[in-house]
Amino acid sequence: GPFPLSHGTTTLGFIFQGGVIAAADTRASAGGLVACPAVHKITPIHSHLVVTSSGSGADCMLWERILIREIRLYQLRHKRRLSIRGTAKLLSFMLHPFKGTDVCVALTLCGWDKDDSLIYVCSDGARLQGDIFSVGSGSPYAYGVLDGSLRWSLSKEEAISLAREAVFRATHRDAYSGNNVDLFHVTRGYKLLHHDFIL
Repeated sequence: GPFPLSHGTTTLGFIFQGGVIAAADTRASAGGLVACPAVHKITPIHSHLVVTSSGSGADCMLWERILIREIRLYQLRHKRRLSIRGTAKLLSFMLHPFKGTDVCVALTLCGWDKDDSLIYVCSDGARLQGDIFSVGSGSPYAYGVLDGSLRWSLSKEEAISLAREAVFRATHRDAYSGNNVDLFHVTRGYKLLHHDFIL
C-alpha cells in the first residue's frame, strides 16, 4: 500500500459485482507491544459509507468524527447527500494543511453512490480512486491473496471469504496485525458482517 509499513495494521477494500467489501484486523499495536486486541478499524460514516483507517489511532478517530460532522452539515445545507468523490475531495482538502506534520492518517472510503466507490485519502496528500486497496504493514500479504483471486464476478459469499482469507494471511505473516477480522459489505447501505471472527 502507499503508506509507511511501520503501522501495525491490515485494512483492505475492493469492488466486485455485488458492491464493496471492507475488511480489517482488530489489533492496535504500539511499537512491538499489542496495546489493545480489539480495535475497530472500519467506521460507519453514513448510511452509504464506511471508512477503513490506518495510521495513528487517535488521528484517525478525530478525522472520522470531523468527516461525520461535515457530511451531516452538507446534507442539512444542501438537502442531499455528499457523493463519495465529494467526501474524498473534502477530506483531502481538510488534511492538506497538515501535510509534512506528524498527523498520520490513511483512510479508504468504501461507499455507494449511483455506483460503487473506493477512494484512498492520506495525510501525505494522496487521493486515489481504484477497485482494490490494502493499507498497513500486512498489505503486501493481503495483496498477494487478492491479486490471485479477485474477480468482478465473485458472489457475495466468495467476496467475503476472500476478504477474510486476505486479512488472515496478512495477520499471520505480520507481527503487528492480528486477532479478529471486521467485515463490512456496502451497497445502498452498509452491513456489518463479522465483528467477532477469531483468528
